[in-house]
Amino acid sequence: MSLWFWILVACVVSYATKLVGYLVPAKWMKNERMSRVAATLTIGLLASLTVVNAFSSGQQLTFDARVGALLAAAVALALRAPFLVVVIAGAAAAALLRLAGWG
Repeated sequence: MSLWFWILVACVVSYATKLVGYLVPAKWMKNERMSRVAATLTIGLLASLTVVNAFSSGQQLTFDARVGALLAAAVALALRAPFLVVVIAGAAAAALLRLAGWG
């Protein structure tokens, strides 16, 4: 089977998944527990994606400038900085660490 076949299958499955979402009764979505679970799953997914992208390179664990950028962004978040400042702090930390030859 060709690559295009699998791309089309993925498109159909993605679209079908989206359509199934419209079939979920509205009563279920207004449930307090469902809202809490959805918010918690989103946070967990984003945290895991952040950790994987910060500490991995291919099949290996790495410790480079991305870790410094993550720490700088975490400090900015702890200080309740606006989102744009958090992004700029992380990018600046990564740039400075790479300029210093780390990572």
